[in-house]
Parts: sequence; C-alpha cells; structure tokens
Amino acid sequence: MSSGRLLGISGSLRSDSFNSKLMREAARLFDPAEFVEGNLRLPLFDEDIENTTGIPAEVQILADEIAKADAVIISTPEYNKALSGVLKNALDWVSRTKGSPWLDKPVAIMSATAGRAGGERTQFSLRLCMVPFRPQILQGPEVLVGQTSQQFDGDTLSNEINLNGLKSLMDDLRKTAGLA
Repeated sequence: MSSGRLLGISGSLRSDSFNSKLMREAARLFDPAEFVEGNLRLPLFDEDIENTTGIPAEVQILADEIAKADAVIISTPEYNKALSGVLKNALDWVSRTKGSPWLDKPVAIMSATAGRAGGERTQFSLRLCMVPFRPQILQGPEVLVGQTSQQFDGDTLSNEINLNGLKSLMDDLRKTAGLA
C-alpha cells in the first residue's frame, strides 16, 4: 500500500531517543513510498543571522521538506511541561521562510516521555505553537507513550495499547492526506 511522502520530525536530538523510535514506528505503520527525517540541528533563531546572511540552508531544507511532504508526523518529548527547545527553534525558523510550508499540511503529533502522563502538556504546547501556521493537525487519537523504558523492546514499540493507538492515528493521517 506504499504511497506518498512522509516527513518525520523528532523533537529530541539524543541518538537513542524514544521520540525518534516512536516517529520511526509511526512511519513504519504509515508505510510511505518515501520517508524523510527532518533535521533539527539548526542554529538558534537570531534575526541578525537572517538579516546578514539570510535563511540558513539547513532551515530552508527543512521548510522545503515540509512543503514537499504529503503528511508530517511530529514526535515530541516533554521538557519542563512544554515542547523541546530544538523543536520550538525549528518552528520559529521555518516561520521565517517563504511559501507557508505548513499551510493545510496534514500533521499527526505524538509524544514519548519517561513520566506517566506521556506528554499531555507538550502536545498542548505544540498545538498552541502551530496555530499560526494553519496546518491540519489531527485531533486524535492521542498517542501519549509514558514510562518509555517499559514500552519499547529495542527500537520497537511493544505496548499493544500504544501500538493500536499509533496505528489508528497513522490510518487517519493517511486518509487526511488523501492517500487511503
């Protein structure tokens, strides 16, 4: 059933990140023809950089990947009750690019955290930050993977409840993107 282009964004830079694992599990369930992982290793947003040298190349690449994707998945950790700084920085930078890459883009969000709640507050803060961009953010099912060290077997999401929720979310994203 492979079709479409899916962009995955993980709000965690850690090499063994549970959010990156969750993002890849979502991509596997979505089964795109092409899956691209967005790079959030960007310079800190600074209007002086933009004014002197323009939009950094790596920021423009991310904006172009968003624009080219049929759908986007974002997996975010919860840092101090909100989204991670690297994810917020990427949103701020992309907002400065031309063409409104997020406009009407189907987006599914998910979160993985060490705590019990699984990232309810981070998902709320991410939704709030994305409102100005006007994407089509799916409202559910919510995928909130808590106590991550117990939910994965290596790189594979092993909790059946979370896996079923993720599958349902990816099915809905595929439909919203017109790929079902």
